Amino acid sequence: MSEFRDKRSGCDFEKIGVGERMTLVEQYEEVVLQPQGRLDTVGGEALQQQWATLAPRRYKVWIIDMSRIEFIDSSGLVALVTGLKAATEMGTKMILCGLRPSARLVFEITQLDRAFAIFENYEAITRSFGRTQEVLQAV
Repeated sequence: MSEFRDKRSGCDFEKIGVGERMTLVEQYEEVVLQPQGRLDTVGGEALQQQWATLAPRRYKVWIIDMSRIEFIDSSGLVALVTGLKAATEMGTKMILCGLRPSARLVFEITQLDRAFAIFENYEAITRSFGRTQEVLQAV
């Protein structure tokens, strides 16, 4: 595991895993997942595998940074809904951020924007709640 400073938020994170399709970073009691490319059948399966990896660690917040997702289909949505269900069952908060306009439209059309906490970017999350600890309690 290695430390790095995230340019988007200015926060120090600890990398806990980097793959071809996904980056995972950890800060305090939260984990930030950043899937990349297409969240389709293959990308959705990769994301679902991450839920199994995250569950035993008992983070209080899962932040899914969608800024590098170029395409999302129903398989990707199923993976995200599965993650939301798993997080909720464990008492973990799940937040999405960085949705591109096309992905945002998919969430609006399917009305999943009502099920997920969605923010413009990671900075917007910290601005809205002041700091990470407040995110844990307010979402």
